[in-house]
Amino acid sequence: MSTSPPLKIPRGASCFYAFTANEHQEGRNEGPGKVNASRLPAAAEGPAGGGGTGRGPAHWPAAAGPPSFPHSDGASPSRPPPGERQRRPAFMAYTMVDLCWKLSVCFFCYQVVLGRVKKEGHYVAAVYEHESILSPNPTVLVDRQSALELMGRNLDIYEEQVVAAARQGAQIIVFPEDGIHGFNFTRSSIYPYLDFVLHSRSVKWNPCREPYLFNDTEVLQRLSCMALKNKIFLVANLGTKQPCEYTDPHCPTDGRYQFNTNVAFNDDGMLVATYRKHNLYFEYAFDTPPEPDYEVFDTPFAGKFGMFTCFDILFFEPAVNLIRRYNVKQVVYPTAWMNQLPLLSAVEFQQAFATAFKVNILAANIHHPTLGMTGSGIYTPVKSFIYHNMEGHGGKLIVAEIPVITIDYENNLESNKRFRENLHHSCKTFTSTSLDDQVCFKEGEETAGRASEKGKEQLLPLFYAEMMYDNFTLVPVWGRKGELQVCANTLCCYLNYRRAVLTDELYALGVFDGLHTVHGTYYVQACALVKCGGLSFSTCGQEVTDATALIDFQLWGNMSTPYIFPLLLTSGITLDFADDMGWKNNHYYISKNRTSSGLLTAALYGRWYEKD
Repeated sequence: MSTSPPLKIPRGASCFYAFTANEHQEGRNEGPGKVNASRLPAAAEGPAGGGGTGRGPAHWPAAAGPPSFPHSDGASPSRPPPGERQRRPAFMAYTMVDLCWKLSVCFFCYQVVLGRVKKEGHYVAAVYEHESILSPNPTVLVDRQSALELMGRNLDIYEEQVVAAARQGAQIIVFPEDGIHGFNFTRSSIYPYLDFVLHSRSVKWNPCREPYLFNDTEVLQRLSCMALKNKIFLVANLGTKQPCEYTDPHCPTDGRYQFNTNVAFNDDGMLVATYRKHNLYFEYAFDTPPEPDYEVFDTPFAGKFGMFTCFDILFFEPAVNLIRRYNVKQVVYPTAWMNQLPLLSAVEFQQAFATAFKVNILAANIHHPTLGMTGSGIYTPVKSFIYHNMEGHGGKLIVAEIPVITIDYENNLESNKRFRENLHHSCKTFTSTSLDDQVCFKEGEETAGRASEKGKEQLLPLFYAEMMYDNFTLVPVWGRKGELQVCANTLCCYLNYRRAVLTDELYALGVFDGLHTVHGTYYVQACALVKCGGLSFSTCGQEVTDATALIDFQLWGNMSTPYIFPLLLTSGITLDFADDMGWKNNHYYISKNRTSSGLLTAALYGRWYEKD
C-alpha cells in the first residue's frame, strides 16, 4: 500500500498552517472516509488524494476547490448542511485558538527544559577549559597540512563543546589562549600554524560564508561555521600572520607580523572583533602590536563586550584603559595562566578583577595541571562559577546565567547587604579599644602588633620571607585574637582578627611595597594575611592549598594607588566573598566574619601602574 510523503511546512508558516498540516497527517493515518467532522480541513494529498498539490490550503487547485467533508452521520463525503456550515467557522476559530495556546505552552516548557528561557536582564554564558592536544616537537618546522591536522583535532573538541553549550541555552562561549595550536614554538616553527587575518574594522567578513576571500584561513572558517551553525557568539584564540612593508619601522626582518590573537564571531558567523595580545609572557614566537588594541563588540543580549588576553590583566594597557575608555562591563578573557599561590592563582585573581572593576568576566584557561595551568570561570562582582582541578585530566564546560552589568545593577551593588554590613558592629567584634568613627584602626603605633591569649598580651617579632619572588616583611598571627601592624616603605598594613578555635597552623601578616622584577616588571603594593606552609617563619609565602582555620578579620592599608584587587581564597582553592570592602579615610579595607572554609589568603593586591 503506497503512502504519500510527509507534508513539508514552509519556514515562517502560521500556527494555523502548522495545525492544518498536523491534522492532515492524522487524517491520513485514519484511512479513507474516517476523518471526523470536527477535524480541521485536510490538505489535499496530490494525485492519491484527489488531484491536490499536497502543500496545504493555500495551494489548492482553483478548479478543484477545497476538499469536501464527510457528513456527520458517516454518509458519503459531501458539503455539510447549511446550519453546520454556519456553526463551523466559529467552532474552528475556537479550536485554533485553543490549539495555538497549547502549542505555545508546550514550546515554552520545552525551552525551559533546554535552559533557553532567561531572566530579564540576564544572559547565559559558557567557557571551556581545554586540555589541548599539543605538538610533540613544537620547535620543529612542519608543513601547513600537518599543522592543520593537529589543530583540527583541537577544533573537533571545540565543536563538540559549542554544540553542548548551545543546547544549554548559551548565547556566547569563550575558549582559552593557545588552545588550538599549543605553545613552546619558535618564531619560525609556529608559522605553519598561523592563519591570515585582516585587523581592520572597515572590512566585514564572514569566513564561513565567504571562505574564498583570503588564503590560509582554515581555522577562522571553521570557528565561524561553529558560530553560524549553533547561533552563538564565539570567542577563541589563535596565532595569526600579517605581512608588512620594510618601510614600516616596526616590521620584523622576515617581513611579517605574528600575533597572539583573539577573534570574536557573532551568531551569524561574522568576524566582529580581533584583538592582538599586548603583554606577551615569554612568547618569542609572537610580536607585540605597535599600539595597544582596544577591541569591543556588541551583542543583542548583553550590550558591549571587551577582550584581552592572559598577562594583559596585570597591566594598565590595554585592560584597565579599555574598561575606562569604553565603559566596558562585560569582558571575555582567553588565558593560559600558570597558577602561583598565594596571591596569583587564576580563579583568585580573575574574581578579584571582576570585583574591583564591577564587571563580568568570562575567563577560559588552558588545562595542563603538570604545568600549573587550570582555573576558569564565569564571574560577576559578587558571584562566581569556577573550575580549578590540579589532579584530573580532560576539559570542562561551564555554563551559567548571569546578570547584565548596567548602571542600575551597579547601584544595587552599592546598596547590597554584602557590601553594607554595619562596619561599627564589625569592629566591635574584633577589639574593645577606642576606634575611629569611620575606620576600625588606631594609627600612630610603631610596634609590629599585639596578640592576645587568655588575657595576656605579647609583642610580636618582625621577620622576612620570600613570597611571589618578592621580599615581604611579615609578623606572625598568634593567639585567638589580636591587632597587628606591619610597614614597608610608604605602605602600612593593619589587621584585626579573631578565631574561635586555635588550630595547629601558622598565619602571618605581610607587606610589600616595591617593584616586582621576576617574570615581568611591575609595581605592587600588597597587604596579605596568608597561611604558612609549616610552623616556621621560613615557610610563610609558600604555596598552600588546604587550611582549617576559620578567621574573622578586618584588613586595611594606606594604599597609594586606587587600583586594589581584593583577594579571598579558601581551602581547596575555593573563593569566598568579603562582607564589606572599600575606601575610608584614605585607607582601603576588606572585612569578613567567618570564612566559609579554612582561610588560605586574604589580601589587598594593589597595582601602582604609574611606577611600572
